[in-house]
Order: sequence, then structure tokens, then C-alpha cells
Amino acid sequence: MSRVITYAKAINEAMIQEMERDENVFILGEDVAKMGGDFGLTQGIYPRWPDRIFDTALSESAIVGLANGAAIAGLRPIAEIMFADFAGVAFDQIVNSTAKMNFMFQEEANCPVVIRAPQGAGIRCAYHHSAVVESWFLNTPGLVIVSPASPYEAKGLLISAIRSDDPVLFLEHKVLLNAKGEVPQESYALPLGKGVIERDGKDVTIVALQLTVKMALEAAKELEKEGIAAEIINLRTIKPYDEELIAKSVAKTSRLVIAQEGPKVGGWAAEISAMVSEKYFEYLEAPIQRVTCLDVPVSFSPVLEDYYMLNAADIVAAAKEAVSF
Repeated sequence: MSRVITYAKAINEAMIQEMERDENVFILGEDVAKMGGDFGLTQGIYPRWPDRIFDTALSESAIVGLANGAAIAGLRPIAEIMFADFAGVAFDQIVNSTAKMNFMFQEEANCPVVIRAPQGAGIRCAYHHSAVVESWFLNTPGLVIVSPASPYEAKGLLISAIRSDDPVLFLEHKVLLNAKGEVPQESYALPLGKGVIERDGKDVTIVALQLTVKMALEAAKELEKEGIAAEIINLRTIKPYDEELIAKSVAKTSRLVIAQEGPKVGGWAAEISAMVSEKYFEYLEAPIQRVTCLDVPVSFSPVLEDYYMLNAADIVAAAKEAVSF
């Protein structure tokens, strides 16, 4: 049975249902117990399971390190990083321990850690609280990276992440936390590594992720007014990303636009662009277009933050450029 709830509530519900299902699931992080976390995503859990949700010291390395040890011992920790920017503080733990455990022990011991972190610009959090970090970790073998775009995806993908034997970096966009959508009340799991077609089209493929999915759908409506039918791909998971879905769409449209929040240099859009150029070049009838933010940190000034961000109009312009060839 579906009802309309927020993205934040969907995340909360996923954790509660998995804690009900599996006594090995527990939560740790800064202020996650009695306060419910900085964004309230763990509210209501401490009164029910005071022995399975723990406030930690202000140390991201300690949070992830403790989660790694617990996972190797057979538990299923959900570690919350208060802001994704601070995953950099725990970079060594994530890259050299979390992501490598399954390889090091040849899967005789697994590291089923879920690292949850809110990310993204748009709510005036300034330089140190506004980064999107998929691209930081894309070069890390062994790590699954999930970035849901809707409440429905947030619940279903988080349930899959918690059940996975692979370590998962689960990124939640701050702008989307209050977004509402239909979400089944019962537990359900969405497959990791699979994207979806949000809108069918024949003229240009637009690949998007998380917040840029909404922008791409807005752009598609504007493009439709000019007779351009854009196909929108929502990746959902960026590592592994759904190469087959992208390839099939580009084979149909012959044009590709990639909408990525974050700086252009070294971003995940560059990885997908390179993959398509290397393996599916014969499908293309126009240069691949990347629509990204500027290569600068995110300012606190609302005017500068808005200038930094990409938007639907930028995607429209890129799609029209691609179709013009």
C-alpha cells in the first residue's frame, strides 16, 4: 500500500524495518541516538532500540573504523556521516579498509557496512557542507555508491544496501529530504547497479543522478515544446552504473547529455562520457555534452551558490546543441 511521505521519512522507515527484520543491524554516528541526527533521519529509533543505536565522538575515522570491525564480526552497521564532505576525514578507513575487506579475505569474511551521508548544494551550507562526493570515491574498487532521487528509491535502495554483503556509500541529497512521493508501507528492495528510464524519448539521451533527475525532467518538458523528445535516464547507482541501459538509449537517440552536480574536472560524467566514446562511438551523431557545476568550491552567498549550480536551462541548452548536429 502506497502513501505519500518525504524522502527523509522513507530513509527512516527503511532503517526501522530492517532493524525489525534483522537484529544484527545497528546504527552509529554523531548525535544519531537521542537527537535523531542532524537532519532527524534516525528519530524514533532510540526509544525502541536503545542498545542498537549509538552516539559517537566527533570522529569520522572512528565511526567508520568501528563500523568496519563490527561488520567483520558479523554485524550490519549503518554508519552516519553528518555531512558527506567529512567523508574525507574517514577517507583512509573507507578506501583502504571498508572497500578492500571482501577482497583481502576472499569473501570468507565480508564487510557489509552502509555509510550514509547527506550531500549536495542548494540550502546555503557553504564551503564545507555542500559537496557531492560520488566522484571522490568512484575510483575505489569494492565500494558500491548509491544516490537515490526520490522517496521511493531512497527506501528501496537503502533496504538493498543494508542487506548487501558489499560495503555501500549511500548518499542522500539535502535538497531532497523534504521532497514527497508515493512509497509502499511494506518493505521492498530495489536492485543496486540498475538505472531506470524516467521518460522515453527518441532525439537525445540525458543521463542524470539524484537532484539532476528533477532538473532533467524539467528540461525535457521545455524541449518538448520545441519538438525535441528527450529520454531521461536516472542512474540511481553510480558504482556500478548501468552501462547496458545507457548504451541502449544512446543507440536509439544517437546523442548524449550528462547532467552532473559538482565540478566538471574528474567527475562521474567524464567517466560515462569516456565509456560511451570508447565502446559505443558508432552510435553517436554529435559530441557528448556534459552539464556540470563550476570548478570552484560552493559559496555561502545565495547569489554565488545559485551561479555555481547547474539548472534545467543549462540542460536544455546542451540538449539543443547536441540535436543541432
